[in-house]
Amino acid sequence: MRAVVIGDSGGIGAALAARLAERGAEVTGLSRRRHGLDVTDEASIAESLGQIEGEADLVFVATGGLEIGGHGPEKSLKALEAGPLAAQFALNAIGPALVLKHALRLMPRDRRAVFAALSARVGSIGDNRAGGWYGYRAAKAGLNQLLHTAAIEVARTHPQAVVAALHPGTVTTALTEKYLGSNPAVAPEEAADNLLGVIEGLTPEHSGGFYDWAGKEIVW
Repeated sequence: MRAVVIGDSGGIGAALAARLAERGAEVTGLSRRRHGLDVTDEASIAESLGQIEGEADLVFVATGGLEIGGHGPEKSLKALEAGPLAAQFALNAIGPALVLKHALRLMPRDRRAVFAALSARVGSIGDNRAGGWYGYRAAKAGLNQLLHTAAIEVARTHPQAVVAALHPGTVTTALTEKYLGSNPAVAPEEAADNLLGVIEGLTPEHSGGFYDWAGKEIVW
């Protein structure tokens, strides 16, 4: 098995890359910190993925951010600003979609391949009863729509492929440390094991779906 992990220097991405390697996979990791990959810059994405030769059975996008440029999740309408909202979409929605655009050539057409990106349950419109976190919620909802739409197109050329949005649960990483509160959380290694378990169970019939760490479908 050959895997590409985007964001392999982050908590979940690093754990995923390590777990895949332990299972015997050939892992290619890319990140901004170690390789200069900027998922908000399409030219950077094209250059980084363009250097990868051969095919990949799994492409996993583990990038994302709750707090960007010092702007944390908004708690009210009066906190909304155009710049931070655009930054949320650039990092959490547009970036992973552009990765799929440039990674599709790596995915084999004659056998199963999986493209997965980290989403979040707070991106569910149907499950939103608390409000707040406008930008992050909207960006993740946007990501879910982009992946769902792409899955329909990808199925025409890659009939055995799976494109999925995955919610890892609450994980103890630098991204979440300021926002955990009393919420239960798991270590990145446990989250990686959970996500890989879900990926192993995905079939083409699941493509375009939104699933949590236990493999349960999340309402849009």
